[in-house]
Amino acid sequence: MKFASEFRDPAAAKVLLAAIARKADEIGATRAKPVHIMEICGGHTHSIFRYGLDKLIHDGVEFIHGPGCPVCVLPMARVDECVEIAETPGVIFTTFGDAMRVPGHRKSLIQAKSAGADIRMVYSPLDALELARRNPGREVVFFGLGFETTTPSTALSIQAAARERLTNFSVFCNHITVPEPIKALLDDPDMRLDGFIGPGHVSMVIGIHPYDFIAADYGKPIVVAGFEPTDLLQSVLMVLTQIAEGRAAVENQYGRVVPEHGNPVSLAAIADVYERRPSFEWRGLGEIDASGLRIRPKYAAFDAEEKFGIGYATGRRNVPELEGCACGSVMIGKLKPTQCPQFGKGCVPEMPLGALMVSSEGACAAYWQYAGAREAAE
Repeated sequence: MKFASEFRDPAAAKVLLAAIARKADEIGATRAKPVHIMEICGGHTHSIFRYGLDKLIHDGVEFIHGPGCPVCVLPMARVDECVEIAETPGVIFTTFGDAMRVPGHRKSLIQAKSAGADIRMVYSPLDALELARRNPGREVVFFGLGFETTTPSTALSIQAAARERLTNFSVFCNHITVPEPIKALLDDPDMRLDGFIGPGHVSMVIGIHPYDFIAADYGKPIVVAGFEPTDLLQSVLMVLTQIAEGRAAVENQYGRVVPEHGNPVSLAAIADVYERRPSFEWRGLGEIDASGLRIRPKYAAFDAEEKFGIGYATGRRNVPELEGCACGSVMIGKLKPTQCPQFGKGCVPEMPLGALMVSSEGACAAYWQYAGAREAAE
């Protein structure tokens, strides 16, 4: 447990919790409501509930769960298009496991697989690339989704396919970016946020400066955090300290992993392969300008949207959510998972109605697994 146990030390956690309580009391002397801190990353949401930080922390601090689960923010229309590609004769459709059970309007990928489509779970786009090499007579499509964390590996796979001149490999690109939805949340007049816990894995790729606008333009503090209990507690304390001192800055608690300016190799691959879409649809947030990536024309031979004539070029968007599903409101922090009328009733992990109950980073899955919500529902 070396290099992990140090960040799970109960004594260190108690010291941080006491410091948070003092700082929260200091802030609370000037305001009636708790400090609302949004953790953007779904991995942080699960850590908070896995270690019970929501119960241990001072009641003057409230965690708000943000749109940081890449599978969860994917709109149903894109899932429908995945199924359409997968059901095309001769296609091997590959995807990360989290995406298999996300409901579309007609069916999920796992339902399409059970009906005969050749859909395979992979751990990396490089696995999909290897399938294309081994199956030259079939089109292998990789479902490229995720934030900046997974974007470089897809880009590198496309570059490799171009070098090898593969003609049977393509990517259905649904990669998205973190800063733009944060701006959309901050522009929402109904959203009351006091600060942010910034995503650690994303920031490992892009660095900390893409978040400068949060402090400079909106006056909100953001602290990029690691995923262990003391990482998150220290980050909360850093956010509270900024608020108490009346300042707003971008700070990096996760300095052991996150470089200030990101990973130059990853950033170069992203810049080479992708360009910004004019807009992209997010579950719960609607269309957000420049928040999605698409494959550049020079790599069009590896763009599944071009090969299969689907996606934004066809104008098919905005498929409505299933009736009674509150994934969109939960995704942007306006509702807690337990406030969704379907939570634990029509929507459970075995038969999910919404994506947030499916993904390993979904807020509803975190509540169900760690927060005692399962027992309450039963």
